[in-house]
Amino acid sequence: PYVALRVTLKMLEEAGVTLLTERYLNSVTKDGPRITSLVTKNGTFNARVYVDGTCEGDLMAAAGVDWTIGREGREEYGESLAGKQYPKQKMNINGFDDEGRLLPLITTKDAGDEGAGDKTVMTYSFRLCLTEDPDNRVPMPKPANYDPARFEIVRRALQAGEKRVGFDLYPLPGKKLDGNNSIGAQFSIGLVGGGKGWHSADEAGRKKIWERHKQYTLEFYHFLTTDPAVPKAMRDRYARLGLCRDEFANYDYFSPALYVRESRRMKGLYVISQKDILETPHKDDPIAISSFPIDSHDCQRIALKDGGVINEGTIFPVRRKNPKQGYAYHVPYRSILPKPEQCDNLLVPVALSCTHVGISSLRIEGAWMVIGQGAGVAAALAADQD
Repeated sequence: PYVALRVTLKMLEEAGVTLLTERYLNSVTKDGPRITSLVTKNGTFNARVYVDGTCEGDLMAAAGVDWTIGREGREEYGESLAGKQYPKQKMNINGFDDEGRLLPLITTKDAGDEGAGDKTVMTYSFRLCLTEDPDNRVPMPKPANYDPARFEIVRRALQAGEKRVGFDLYPLPGKKLDGNNSIGAQFSIGLVGGGKGWHSADEAGRKKIWERHKQYTLEFYHFLTTDPAVPKAMRDRYARLGLCRDEFANYDYFSPALYVRESRRMKGLYVISQKDILETPHKDDPIAISSFPIDSHDCQRIALKDGGVINEGTIFPVRRKNPKQGYAYHVPYRSILPKPEQCDNLLVPVALSCTHVGISSLRIEGAWMVIGQGAGVAAALAADQD
C-alpha cells in the first residue's frame, strides 16, 4: 500500500493537482440546477464543474440528485441476479440462544420476499496488509473488551464440521499478504450487516461504524487464533501473521480505510444493469471499458425459524470459464451524469448510475480510475468551453 500511495501522490503532483485532505462536506449552495459552491468544515470551494469521487455519493446527495441505496427487485430491471440470493449452503445449526433471541452476528430471522429488493448493502471489511516475516511483523493488537460469547454462532458452525471460516490471503511484493473478506466463507472478516446506515451517517457516525468494523476484525482474528473450537491447524496458520511495520505506521499499522464495497448509487440519465454487462455491452457514448465479474459479498445472515442458518446476498463471480475473467462492457457517459434538471455541472464516476447487480461489477478501483479519468476530461472540456 505505501508504494501505491507514493505512486498516486506522484501522479497528482505531475498533473499539478493540489490535494486538500480532511475537508468534510457540510453543505452545498445552488443556483437553479447549478452548484455554485460547496462548504466544508475547512473552507468553501467554488468551481465551474464538480466531480463527486466519493464511494458514498455525498456531494451528489447534498446537491439534490436522485439516488438509491440497497438492492432492486428482480422485476425492476429484469435482472435474474437481483432480489435475494442463496448460493451458499445452509448450516445445520441453531441461530438462537436458549431464550429464543438471535445470536450475535446474525442479522435477521426474516430475509424478506425472495424476488423483492431491500435496503441492505454488501459486506464492508478492511483489507489487511499482513506478513509472516519476523523482521517486519508487528503483532496483531488484542481487542479491548473481547467477549467470546459474540462468536457462539461460529463455534457452533465449527463444531458441526464447517470448514469455510477465515479470510483470503493474496500474495503481495515484499513478503506481504493482502487479507480480504472471503466471498466463499460462511464467516470471515466482513461484518455482515455492519454497513447499514454508513451512507447517511455524518463524520462522527461514520467514525463509530469504522470503529465497530475494526473491533470486529480484531475480535475475529483473536477468536481464530485462541478459541479451542478452532482447529489447531487453522489457529496456527493465522497466528503466524502480523501487521507490517512499514505500512500505515501513522495508524498503528492498521489500514485507515474501510473497504466500502457499495453505498449510494445515483439515478442518472442511464442506469447500468445486468443486461448491459451480459447482453448489450456496446454503447454509443463509452468513456471506459469495465470487465470485473459480477460479484457481490453477503448482505444478510439469517437464522431460520425451522432450524438452520444461511448467508444471503452473495453473487459468486459471473464470468467466462476460460480465462476466468469478467465480460467486457462499455460504461456510457450518461451513467455518470445526473438528470440535467436536477444538476447540470456535476459528474459522478464512483457512485454512478447503476443497479446493485451493476455495482457488483463496477465496484473495482481500476474501473473507477478509468471512469474517473473520463469525468476529469469532461469537466475540463466543460470548464474550458463554458
